[in-house]
Amino acid sequence: MEKEQLEKRKKVIYDLIRDPLYVPMKVKEMAVLLSVAKEQRGELEEVLNALLAEGKIEVSKRGRFSKAKGRIYTGTFTRHARGYGFVAIEGEEEEIFIPAGQVNGAIHMDTVQVAIAPSLTGKRREGTIVKVLSHGLRQVIGTYQASQNFGFVVPDDTRLGQDIFIPKERSKGAVTGHKTVVEITDYGSSQKKPEGKVVEILGHINDPGTDILSLIRAYDLPMEFPVKVLNQAERVAREVSSADMAGRMDIRDWRMVTIDGEDAKDLDDAVSLTEEDGMYCLGVHIADVTNYVQERSALDVEALERGTSVYLVDRVIPMLPHTLSNGICSLNQGEDRLALSCIMTIDPKGKVVDHKIKETVIRVDRRMSYTDVKKILEDGDAALMDEYRDFVPMFQQMQKLAGILREKRRKRGSVDFDFPETKITLDEKGHPVEIRPYERNAATKIIEDFMLIANETVAEDFFWQQAPFVYRTHDNPDSEKIQKLSAFINNFGYSIHIGQDEIHPKELQKLLQKIEGSPEELLISRLTLRSMKQARYSVIGSGHFGLAAPYYCHFTSPIRRYPDLQIHRIIKDCLRGRMNEKRTEHYDKILPEVAKHSSETERRADEAERETEKMKKTEYMSHFIGEEFEGVISGVTAWGLYIELPNTVEGLVHITSLTDDYYEYLESTYELAGRVTNRRYKLGQKVKVTVVSTDLLQRTIDFELAEQQGETVWQKKA
Repeated sequence: MEKEQLEKRKKVIYDLIRDPLYVPMKVKEMAVLLSVAKEQRGELEEVLNALLAEGKIEVSKRGRFSKAKGRIYTGTFTRHARGYGFVAIEGEEEEIFIPAGQVNGAIHMDTVQVAIAPSLTGKRREGTIVKVLSHGLRQVIGTYQASQNFGFVVPDDTRLGQDIFIPKERSKGAVTGHKTVVEITDYGSSQKKPEGKVVEILGHINDPGTDILSLIRAYDLPMEFPVKVLNQAERVAREVSSADMAGRMDIRDWRMVTIDGEDAKDLDDAVSLTEEDGMYCLGVHIADVTNYVQERSALDVEALERGTSVYLVDRVIPMLPHTLSNGICSLNQGEDRLALSCIMTIDPKGKVVDHKIKETVIRVDRRMSYTDVKKILEDGDAALMDEYRDFVPMFQQMQKLAGILREKRRKRGSVDFDFPETKITLDEKGHPVEIRPYERNAATKIIEDFMLIANETVAEDFFWQQAPFVYRTHDNPDSEKIQKLSAFINNFGYSIHIGQDEIHPKELQKLLQKIEGSPEELLISRLTLRSMKQARYSVIGSGHFGLAAPYYCHFTSPIRRYPDLQIHRIIKDCLRGRMNEKRTEHYDKILPEVAKHSSETERRADEAERETEKMKKTEYMSHFIGEEFEGVISGVTAWGLYIELPNTVEGLVHITSLTDDYYEYLESTYELAGRVTNRRYKLGQKVKVTVVSTDLLQRTIDFELAEQQGETVWQKKA
């Protein structure tokens, strides 16, 4: 329809809809009213969609149109590499989808105004960006490409969508291949590229460590500590004195150990265990970091800003300076340390029948590794059992108690996804030489189970004290996603009970138990995980769905997580009788922002960690071009199949490489189906693939099926 004709028809329809006597109606009813012939209703829909895009009209879930009630929202635009994007509105969980044609010049991280324009089916909210209010990106990390009289930078973040023009006099001497930090000076337009200037050269793409340094800068992760913070850390990191111990519970004579990875240096938790008359006395002893990081100090401000330590493939970016995290706050073997201890009395069924939270002074007897404890408990290593003979009975008691606690969680419905983590080994130049799954063992489970029960116990204590607090919450899954999951698993003969649009975690746990060992286990496990919401920090103790825990917090890692540090400060105020009205008001004022900021920095750290893994996995697989591997289909989309190898590496079989048929994506069953052969590819299916290419910039790996391996209907029947 021509623009002039469209504008005329828009005016006619809009005048009709905003008439006070107008009754909201559907397209068909409107067509009858306007005497529009059946073959012209497509044009009517085009007019309505144009008015929807401008935010002038809106459509109900039943498809009835009416005058818009000012549905213009302001939010942050996140662009996808394929051109479309989403606008996140503060306070709303559902994001607004923006089709590529409705972006209207907005770039990634812009603050925009968006007009709601849902599709005629009303399945999800769609919109059009009507105005860019401000640009969120000031700097971009990318690879410099030199030309004769100018240069341009190819951004590492593919969501930006276009290169940045660099005048030669603003290149800072960069040459082709340099990783650079570019300050954007002109955001461009639909006819003009963005323009910028190089403000820093990070190194050449072939230099060791430049790739991860670029990613660190892209995520704006703070590397170096300010001098003021380092100086303060040096001043407070003094040895524990008798004055420090005054008023504390002295338990240096208790037998206790730390159990961590071999390369861990920040040891913030120790455990002790005794058993008498069938009752266990479990002590979880956490470094008292707040003794050294005072509220509002330079150390505290910096720790809050960082929010969390970030664990990248080749380095750790700590929340606190090493003087503290690896020194006086680390529970090192044989050294006096200040701690906050949660000491629990647990009955043979795993119930905490009594507990106390105390400021303590401790001394760790042994620094144990997960590997050695695993060898003692699972392998019966004679040499290690002799070396640690005084501790072996305690380790065996710990394994028994951990099993009891795990079984108690299972009975109440805790959902345990046991997907393996990735262990990447690098050489001295930062190149990956081995990638393998990192499986949980008896030792890791002991620490996991003990930390969980301590976190629950502390959270419950302070919930009933009604003190200001920071909880770790995990909301119930979205009912629509659970309904989809329920419909899907019915295809395999499974079912879950959903009551009043909500599901109990025990239903998901029972489902995971039923599918264990079945061909569809991986498929259903992944879909179940995708139906869950993301855990976050909150001042409201609404419980943790995944753990089936009514009370939960993060208490056990104050060296590397700010919420834990904040909780310790609250606990000590309560223990010392300082939680008066003034302190309560203070915490009520600051904690919502602490929780929000900590959730944001946690997500940033998670994304950076995932991206460094993808980067090294891509580099590693670039040495295996043309080689064949067996894997499982871990994702099915309209553009192809994602395949995960046994070493946790994931790559894409693009749909265009499936040349034996025309394949369609079946969203309801997560399958690609051949139109002629009816050959099917589905989640969890084993396939053989060949590595065909890798892209270090995009951090992607492309596979092709070694042979056509999908199931056909007649194969399944046979």
